[in-house]
Amino acid sequence: MNNLLDTHTFIWFINGEEELSSKARKAIEHKGANNFVSIATLWEIAIKLSLGKLKLRTPFSAVPEQISNNGFQLLPITFEDTLKLSSLPFHHRDPFDRLIIVQSLTNGLEIISRDNQFANYGVSTIW
Repeated sequence: MNNLLDTHTFIWFINGEEELSSKARKAIEHKGANNFVSIATLWEIAIKLSLGKLKLRTPFSAVPEQISNNGFQLLPITFEDTLKLSSLPFHHRDPFDRLIIVQSLTNGLEIISRDNQFANYGVSTIW
């Protein structure tokens, strides 16, 4: 099971929020799961924090430790991702979600997200 956590999924998981579905939590905590967090997620969090649109229970500087402690892997954005992004249809306009979608497609990852628009791209989601 290879999962890519959407930004809200990652935040809700590390914050221990109840909004995270039990199915999503089980997929993340599954013993054989390989969970990835996109660098786009960290970029989105940094922007929302600087705009005052987001609060984390731990300082942003502790996010790398949260990733490591939870056994997550940081997923970089590659040229292949940007190449695929350049031809991705505009079913979804959010630039961070579009990056997560292409990373799912190029890396064969299932996205853990409640965003139902991801299905328009043929990616597999868990929620």
